[in-house]
Amino acid sequence: MLFQTGYDRLYAADAVGAARAFRLACAADPASGEAWGALADSTRDAGEAAGSLAACGRAVALDPGVWPWRIALAEALRTAGRFEEAVATGRVLTAERPDSATARLGLARALAASGRRDAALEEYREAVALRPGDREAALELAALLVEAGDALGAVELLQPLSRRDPEDADLHAAIGRAWIALQEPAKALTALRRAEHLDPDGRLGCAALISALEGGAGEDLSAAYVRALFDRYADRFDQDLVGKLGYSAPALLREAVDRLGPASEPRASEPRASEPGASEPGAPGLRVLDLGCGTGLAGVAFRPLAAYLAGVDLAPRMVEKARARALYDELAVGDVVAALAPAPGSWDLLVAADVLVYLGNLTALFDGAAKALRPAGRFAATVERLEGDAAGAGHALGPSRRYAHTEAYLRETAAAAGLTVRLMEPCSPRREKGVGVPGLLFILEKPEN
Repeated sequence: MLFQTGYDRLYAADAVGAARAFRLACAADPASGEAWGALADSTRDAGEAAGSLAACGRAVALDPGVWPWRIALAEALRTAGRFEEAVATGRVLTAERPDSATARLGLARALAASGRRDAALEEYREAVALRPGDREAALELAALLVEAGDALGAVELLQPLSRRDPEDADLHAAIGRAWIALQEPAKALTALRRAEHLDPDGRLGCAALISALEGGAGEDLSAAYVRALFDRYADRFDQDLVGKLGYSAPALLREAVDRLGPASEPRASEPRASEPGASEPGAPGLRVLDLGCGTGLAGVAFRPLAAYLAGVDLAPRMVEKARARALYDELAVGDVVAALAPAPGSWDLLVAADVLVYLGNLTALFDGAAKALRPAGRFAATVERLEGDAAGAGHALGPSRRYAHTEAYLRETAAAAGLTVRLMEPCSPRREKGVGVPGLLFILEKPEN
């Protein structure tokens, strides 16, 4: 009778009433695992995390062989904030049944709650692979991918689900937020407007995002977009860039630096424990920082000039490829502007080969370069050339999602940063559809006084 009452209340969405009935059932028969399991479900639905955990523990203790109760125990541990125990329990469950999407998903949630994002991503991917139609798991994985800087992966994951269920507001909203992270405002607006139409109560908060985007937010490229793009491109980057696109920016920059000649006598580098292939400590040469190093193509060109060669790139997989060349003394994953800050006045040469095409406003970069260079140090880079400037901004985002800059803008921004233009000339750093892309090559110098 108590069981029937409890289940009647549970089916009527009265979790509190159900819990009351199941507590009486447990009191009447404390050895009934079923009663404790039902109490665990009802207290969970009633929002009683501690009660659900206690009931789950009793049910599992009475009958450890019931798989749903063990799954519920892992979930109850996580909900109660006991993340390490939830992870440990989840690992046992997934070891026993590696093909259980439910166990994988529970472990993924526990890992995410404990701050182990990379491990959580791995488990989420396993759960989604085992149960591709699980929208809840896909949405959680997509949110974590965006947080991890792989918003492109989130879009690729969710778009097939949204085509399968075009009336799912949550999917459209999540896709819209991912497009925002990728700085694709037009695509974000399309998805968010669809979500708002399907969410008349405003539960998903799309209106504020739509308003911000319509007001002009999100026009620039983001680090997330660039990182995701190049991580996917890493394996075929050199072959495509050099073979198909005739990429020549590093060679052009090296030739220009050699043609301009040294600003002053080369100096010795400081001693350090170098990586394989690095120059010997104290060897004559320049301290060179390769901004946006990619797979290290510019490193090949500039290593002979460098006593100390460092590189930085947003995309971890590109940095892995650069490390494999054994050319750099130091490599880091990070933002190029941020990379200029730690060692002011320490670099002889900054190189940015075909990197500024992913930055619109160059003020922060040029200011950072001026601080990072030693007196008479130089900054050599290529950009794509903007011929007309209707908006008057000095830069514009083209259909290929690459920025072009005007010569006037480069000169004005350099002067504002206190840098002298030593060289500014037309170039073609790469081809597109068989035609050379119009570009500019410049070398800026920090005055000695």
